[in-house]
Amino acid sequence: MFEIDRLLKEVKRVHFIGIGGSGMCPLAEILHKEGYILSGSDNNETDTLKRIRSLGIPVVLGQKAENIEGAEMIVYTAALLPDNPELVAAKQSGIPTFERSKLLGAITRIYPNAICISGTHGKTTSCSMATQILIEAGFDPTAVIGGKLPLTGSNGIVGNSEHMVCESCEFVDTFLDLTPDIAVVLNVDEDHLDYFKTFDNLKRSFAKFASMATKAIIYNGDDENTFDALKDVLSSTDKDIITFGTGERCDYRALNIEGSHEYYSFDLCVSGQTLGRVSLSVPGRHNVHNALAVIASTMYSGVRFEDCVKGIADFRGAGRRFEKLAEINGITIIDDYAHHPLELEVTLRTAMKMGFNKVYAVFQPFTYSRTAMLLDDFARVLSIPDQCILTEIMGSREVNTYNIYSADLSAKVPGSVWYNTFEEVADYAVTHAKEGDCIITLGCGDIYKAAKIMIKILEGCDK
Repeated sequence: MFEIDRLLKEVKRVHFIGIGGSGMCPLAEILHKEGYILSGSDNNETDTLKRIRSLGIPVVLGQKAENIEGAEMIVYTAALLPDNPELVAAKQSGIPTFERSKLLGAITRIYPNAICISGTHGKTTSCSMATQILIEAGFDPTAVIGGKLPLTGSNGIVGNSEHMVCESCEFVDTFLDLTPDIAVVLNVDEDHLDYFKTFDNLKRSFAKFASMATKAIIYNGDDENTFDALKDVLSSTDKDIITFGTGERCDYRALNIEGSHEYYSFDLCVSGQTLGRVSLSVPGRHNVHNALAVIASTMYSGVRFEDCVKGIADFRGAGRRFEKLAEINGITIIDDYAHHPLELEVTLRTAMKMGFNKVYAVFQPFTYSRTAMLLDDFARVLSIPDQCILTEIMGSREVNTYNIYSADLSAKVPGSVWYNTFEEVADYAVTHAKEGDCIITLGCGDIYKAAKIMIKILEGCDK
């Protein structure tokens, strides 16, 4: 038995360092509903912190050594710097201290049918879609999702069945702490190279993740990188292998794909038999592949095709995934988590095809390493919208040893501007946007706060 699995049977008081993070919040909600006595800390006030407090969990702003007093176990987010005073105190205290992926791994081992969805892009949308299907089909799942599912109003839910949906992130190999029954790989692309160093190392990690599946490996049959990463595992495993995509050899195949204003539908063919039509209520052709992966994993878990169709039609997106926040004075405000060049490209091309007069992209780069390593790729995709507005880089867990700034990125994006504060970018965007335009905020940090400022400004103009 893993050490953390044993301790969870013995302790009651658990403290979370960085409890407001998208990966931490759902774990706290699950333990809270299981009867643990929780406390937490974070550095910034966020919507997730408000939700945590609404459950009666005390949260301290500011990370200090004294916050850990009374804890029997401590869980921390991987986003912390090593010299974080609360983390340092935790590791010196003798109290069992674990990175959040260890706790998530223990939770996956509780459930006999853990659907663990990995991939460089699309994890949150796919996990949210799968959870919606399972809930509506009466399967009563537990779920840990990187964004808020509107159906439940939360990132995590606790069910009373054998089924679990788990977002499985490759960052610093955290998904290798999980125990997937069904391992899903949506795609494999270059990211987190500050940790992996090379693309081959990243591919090897995805191969390890897939090899840990206890029942089945479900992967994107159209993605060459995915096949290259998994080929040795696929040739040696005795687990079920299921492919999805548009190619002739895919087990779950989309045929007759049609789109209207970036909302797509397709016929689903499973092992040569056409089952029926699937219609998406989230925009973007990339969601065809996400839907195929979700259908494959939920049908493998016993869901009827008809229930998959209904759940997908009812699913209108996860929080911060092409989320329409408002339409005021004819100006549409959308918020999206995209922070990697390929994600930005897909999101921005989708927005540009939706019939808006102009699209203003407000982007907050995340981490100095990613910005520096992929600078030219960022510049290329941020040239897609009618205008790009940049904030300063959110360094998060890093120190700017790369000497990189948003001004460097702006210099490579024609017509772009950059500002230091959300108030400045919000004011610029709403001043220039007109009726029929779209403003889309982009990034995995706290750029959504700028969108909220824009809404307040526009609401003031509307009065």
